[in-house]
Amino acid sequence: MFSAVAVDIDGTITGMDRRLHHGVSELLYNLEVPVVLATGNVLCYASAASKLIGLDGKVISENGGVLQLAFDAKPYVSDNIEECEEAFDLLSSKFDLVRLDSHLRKTEITLRRSVPVEELQKSILGSHPNVEIIDTGFAVHIKSRDVNKGTGLARMAELMDVRVKDFIAIGDSVNDIEMCEAAGFSVAVSNASDELKKIADMVTSLSFGDGTQEALERLLAEGLIS
Repeated sequence: MFSAVAVDIDGTITGMDRRLHHGVSELLYNLEVPVVLATGNVLCYASAASKLIGLDGKVISENGGVLQLAFDAKPYVSDNIEECEEAFDLLSSKFDLVRLDSHLRKTEITLRRSVPVEELQKSILGSHPNVEIIDTGFAVHIKSRDVNKGTGLARMAELMDVRVKDFIAIGDSVNDIEMCEAAGFSVAVSNASDELKKIADMVTSLSFGDGTQEALERLLAEGLIS
């Protein structure tokens, strides 16, 4: 049996339209084990989702850059924004980029999905080796290679005084890969990236929130969580 669940938000506990899935919300609310929401989105978004579901505010946001143990608790914030800003300045001189959530993000930079990631990454190759650029399907993220949902989950497990391998992780995108690799058991919903499906212990037959509901019901039935 596993003692905690870490689950992505957009595309995993939502529908395609990003509305919270009612069935998944009910299942997460009724779990006896702690639930951590892990997202590439900002802290206030993650906290709001946790509150609306009825959870206790444990969140990993900005792809592991910002962690919070409870509502109104002081967040843990990484200090990698400077290298991301430098990469953004270089890219802005070459591409017409639209920055998102700039007043809210503390550890990374997000862009509208208007330029292919491959072109952006090629442009900083050599000059910013510790910066990576990923496309989650919802936004493009300029982030540190040292920070991801996997490092965030390991830190959260430490703060919660549990082992990271005691977590079940559920996700849908490339930014969930490290989290799923760090956890003791991993689930990819049917709409997940091929890269995530390859490393997941379970791939659902259904997509988006329906897929996470399918996974949670199966895990509960098999006694892997309570």
